Amino acid sequence: MQLDKLVSFHKTMGDPTRIRILSLLASGPKHGQALAGILSLTPPTISHHLAKLKESNLVYDRRDKNTIYYHLNLKVVEHFSQALPNMLIGQEEDKMTDALELEYQKILQNFLTKDGRLKTIPAQRRKKMIVLYHLANRLDAGRKYPEKELNEYIKKFHEDYATIRREFIIMGIMYRDKGIYELNPKEMWEKI
Repeated sequence: MQLDKLVSFHKTMGDPTRIRILSLLASGPKHGQALAGILSLTPPTISHHLAKLKESNLVYDRRDKNTIYYHLNLKVVEHFSQALPNMLIGQEEDKMTDALELEYQKILQNFLTKDGRLKTIPAQRRKKMIVLYHLANRLDAGRKYPEKELNEYIKKFHEDYATIRREFIIMGIMYRDKGIYELNPKEMWEKI
């Protein structure tokens, strides 16, 4: 997630009507007319707010015959809500103890060959995160990587570039927009 996405989230959440809509969707999916009735607003007003929420990926829609139902994307809301505190607090957590550093090195030795290639993708979540963070630390912060270029980078370490690329996204290490990948700030990476 890029910093501009975090700013966009907070701008979107800066409207009381949008917070009310998310609160209503937390109890289950609803269509636009139902939201308009509950909030005593016009359907065009609700559509405007839903469009803003969809832009930030806070809600998604599903069509059921002729009716579009809106759903809360709770995982995205939680991620963005925790991103700023994690960013502010994360600087102190980044100070690694010597024992933790030794543990990381041991895990990397177990999963990397002498020439730096990945033997296997670890199944255990913690070990997988340590290996992925190691690979991501070699990417340039702020640089936008086309998917093909990122695939070539990952192939230097392991042939299953699609799985590793997907894990980068899942763990918040990278952000993807229209086939372009960019590293998130380390404070926003999922914590080990």
